[in-house]
Amino acid sequence: MRDVIIIGAGGGGAVAAKELAAQGLDVLVIEGGPRHAKPREQWSRLENDANNPLTGYLRVGQEDRTKPAAYRELPQNSFLWQVSGVGGTTQHYFGNSPRAYPGVFTGYDGPDAALYDVDHRFPFSYADLVPYYEWVETTLPVQTAAVGTKESVYLQGCETLGLPVQKTKTTLEASYRPQENAILQPGGTAGRTNDANLLKYPQATGCTFCGHCFQGCASPDKAPRNLVAKRSTDNSYMPMALTAESWASGGKAVGLVTDATVTKIRTEKVKGELTATGVTWLDNPTGMVHTEDAKVVVMSGGAVENPRLWFNSDLPNPNDWVGRGFTDHYLDWTFGLFDENVGSSKGPASAARTEYPGYGMNMNVGLMPGIEAFTMTFSDSGIRDQYSNGRGMTGPWDGTTGRLVGPELKDVLSHGLDNILNVVSIVDDDVSPINRVTLSTLPADENGPIPKVRFDNRHRTSRSRRNREFLAHEAARLLKGAGAKKVYRMDWPALPLHVHSTMRMGDSEDDSVVDHSGETRAVKRLFVADNSALPNSVGGPNPTLTMQAMVTRISEHIVTRYFDGEAWVADGSPVISTDSRISRRLTELGL
Repeated sequence: MRDVIIIGAGGGGAVAAKELAAQGLDVLVIEGGPRHAKPREQWSRLENDANNPLTGYLRVGQEDRTKPAAYRELPQNSFLWQVSGVGGTTQHYFGNSPRAYPGVFTGYDGPDAALYDVDHRFPFSYADLVPYYEWVETTLPVQTAAVGTKESVYLQGCETLGLPVQKTKTTLEASYRPQENAILQPGGTAGRTNDANLLKYPQATGCTFCGHCFQGCASPDKAPRNLVAKRSTDNSYMPMALTAESWASGGKAVGLVTDATVTKIRTEKVKGELTATGVTWLDNPTGMVHTEDAKVVVMSGGAVENPRLWFNSDLPNPNDWVGRGFTDHYLDWTFGLFDENVGSSKGPASAARTEYPGYGMNMNVGLMPGIEAFTMTFSDSGIRDQYSNGRGMTGPWDGTTGRLVGPELKDVLSHGLDNILNVVSIVDDDVSPINRVTLSTLPADENGPIPKVRFDNRHRTSRSRRNREFLAHEAARLLKGAGAKKVYRMDWPALPLHVHSTMRMGDSEDDSVVDHSGETRAVKRLFVADNSALPNSVGGPNPTLTMQAMVTRISEHIVTRYFDGEAWVADGSPVISTDSRISRRLTELGL
């Protein structure tokens, strides 16, 4: 019998694996996708080869790319963008690692408190999570991003908005700053040359400014896996987990099974309570079925697969909140066309941001040609200035919202990527019970009934719609201020790149699946440790850092509750940043 079985090796599961193994527990991780052990050899870095949702190496599905991708029923105009495999969706994330806004935590009573989703806050305070933030920020590590040309242009636009520069990790007001991201700073020849022969470890260290973040990071060439620039969990937490016995006193290396899909969480009654006792999984290449027992089971399969596995395991859902509360940051896209080169294709994909607590945030994004074209042809508003689908909003952008087609699309792209500056709006969207994951009535796959995912943009709350319009207007103002000769707003349909809250943590048994420790209310010894457990959309900032801090906290609870261990992060006196301004402000807010 294992101490712990973790289902999924993505942004959350790898963190739980590392932290639990470091405490000496016998941990097995079961991942449904592949482990790209040698990305330099296994990845082409070509856009279609990487990102094709059916056949790409960064897709949702098993390792054999000749076999179908995992299917989800999507009843609305949308595209659900996630990745299987060790590292999960962090394999193509941008490394952005801001903290959540304090207003999404319980006990917050600042002057902007009413701007948030006040019914679905974290069931603990911001101050309680700070030591876990600091733990993860040190482990990855998280650093202020290296700023290139596109970030400089973006920040120049921010200067025209009348906002202050933010100089702290905690966001207390509308402001702008370089990103805090989990990408190693460029060193040596990195960032100083385009000569591939000079961009090899150890001459080059950290980010090489290749611009390929979305296709997975394998830079610099010849770097050891734990020194690859972008700290996706396949480069950071999982290598640490797999070698835990060599770096931690009393630690034990994690067992890892990949290309294997857990199909059932096994339970039995223990002292009158339904209790998780192990899992059943399917080996994808052979079709063989395996079972293994564990004292604790951790679900880290993501906001879509966790509810699916719960339902396919016939686990109880007494309050009908399993799968409900799907939040996705209600993304939108605005971009400006410039006469001069703004360096959009170079460097970390996103290294500057503008914060608007109570609304969300805007940030710059640089992409490769294929995905850039995709962003311009994806809209709920029909074709720009032609037909509106009942939307076609006007504002400080040029013309109406809508996708670009034909000669206009060709004209914009003909200027080249480096004359385009993109801004993505990331909304603090409400937890809504109608946005949810259920089981589809379409034919099942080899792992059982498939998930049906509903998150229709046309059924958002009034607060979510207000937040999105505010951010889109601010994005257009920023681009005009930065000198864009023309500004376009796309009005994206649903594009969940940040997916949260379908197994949400909360105070009330009426609308949450897990308690403050991450343990499910309906099944003992079963924990949820990934984005699906987030109580809300964290105020709008990128969710990975907050999720990883929360998972570290959950791991600590697992050790102290079921394995007679001691806390290793919290010590009864939360560590608040030594920055006097933050400390003073948190004291004022009672945090």
